[in-house]
Amino acid sequence: MNKKTVKDIDVNSKKVLVRCDFNVPISSEDGTITDNRRIKAAIPTIQYLLDNNAKVILCSHLGRPKGEFNQKYSLKPVAEELSKLLNKEVKLATDVIGESAKELTSNVKEGEVVLLENVRFHKEEEKNAPEFSKALADMAELYVNDAFGTAHRAHSSTTGVADYLPAVSGFLIEKELEFLGGALENPAHPFVAILGGAKVSDKIGVIENLIDKVDTLIIGGGMAYTFYKAQGHSIGTSICEEDKLELANSLLEKAKAKNVEILLPLDNNVSAEYSNDAESMIVSSEEIPEGFMGLDIGPKTIEKFEEVVKNAKTVVWNGPLGVCEFSKFEVGTKAVASILANIDATTIIGGGDSAAAIEKLGLADKMTHISTGGGASLEFLEGKLLPGIECLEEK
Repeated sequence: MNKKTVKDIDVNSKKVLVRCDFNVPISSEDGTITDNRRIKAAIPTIQYLLDNNAKVILCSHLGRPKGEFNQKYSLKPVAEELSKLLNKEVKLATDVIGESAKELTSNVKEGEVVLLENVRFHKEEEKNAPEFSKALADMAELYVNDAFGTAHRAHSSTTGVADYLPAVSGFLIEKELEFLGGALENPAHPFVAILGGAKVSDKIGVIENLIDKVDTLIIGGGMAYTFYKAQGHSIGTSICEEDKLELANSLLEKAKAKNVEILLPLDNNVSAEYSNDAESMIVSSEEIPEGFMGLDIGPKTIEKFEEVVKNAKTVVWNGPLGVCEFSKFEVGTKAVASILANIDATTIIGGGDSAAAIEKLGLADKMTHISTGGGASLEFLEGKLLPGIECLEEK
């Protein structure tokens, strides 16, 4: 997948519309941004455009304002944060395609930055309505998508504008394609995937796609119990998708036929109640006692996973291995994060909760790549085509 990037086009004195992912958490108490990572991630592309004399017009969504103007979801805090990070004023339009936006974008000069208000203030955005896409496109001469987190959505600002303007990727999407795409198309072996999270149903497509590519598939988190039950083991009151038992068995069969090793936990930390203060004990994964639920992987499992992972050359990890909101049951997730931080391999973290766990442990700079999109990286790992990437020009 070889898409053109900002470096493949001439941006000098051109108006460039950049779709960023500024969907950052904002404190309801004082309206401040509590985590600016997504804004920081957009800086390299914006700075490149500024350094190359472009007139920069930024757009993004924030939250779910449901197609109406709602100041609670205004990008004002983002404009302020961007001004600090870029060390120059970022002017915020009070609307998206209205008078304010038109005035600011028609007067934007080389080396200046304008930010449009939240694109989801218009219901046409999520409908990918052509007239809205065209109104956005009319403000610029080139389009850059750098919002991987929404690349799996076919909205006006992620795909629609590409019908009217030359469209290329920013550096963030380029990096996602390099690492996630590289892992799927041409990984160094042994290739190990670690999948966690609560539900098998969320990961069916990923498991099916990866069985064709990996050497070992490690399954942890809540979805492991569906696999155990499918094999006839007792799982107590652990989370289980009863309607996915046959599917779990067919995935195990498929893996066997392809000579792919599927590793399930050997032992679990179980408790009678879903709480951080509950009494817990370590038991064999095959015999979880009645009335107990598995909430984390146990020490033997961690040891076994480490044995496999430390010889890997490529590792993709998506989804926590235990109930991470309880410190007592985040031991497995933390252990796996530390193992990945210390191996000599390409380590790719697929957004969402796994990325949050790694950030929390301060291990982010030890990973090769942390994806910026939870849903988008999952769909990408499933082998789906992402509309926000498909619409970009080929090199």
